[in-house]
Amino acid sequence: MKRILLLGAALLGTVLTGCAVGNGYTVVRFGPPPPPRYGAMGYAPGPNYVWTDGYWDWRGERWFWVDGRWLRPPRPRAVWVPGYWREDRHQWRFQRGYWR
Repeated sequence: MKRILLLGAALLGTVLTGCAVGNGYTVVRFGPPPPPRYGAMGYAPGPNYVWTDGYWDWRGERWFWVDGRWLRPPRPRAVWVPGYWREDRHQWRFQRGYWR
């Protein structure tokens, strides 16, 4: 009986953890991110590369700048949709960039 209860608790914990991950959103309650940083992109490392802008990410208890980079599309005709911050019910949410 103890094994069944432990297995059930482990399964429930796993399911609830999976629900808490979210769909590429980061939620911050401390105000908007700092203004974006601007700099030189440089040259694409090869044909068909796409520049993905840098963004501010909330890590731990502070803002952290994630540099932009060159990426190759995962499939032909894929389009990069950049990430963005938006205010939602007095919280700031970040939708990470993705390939469409």
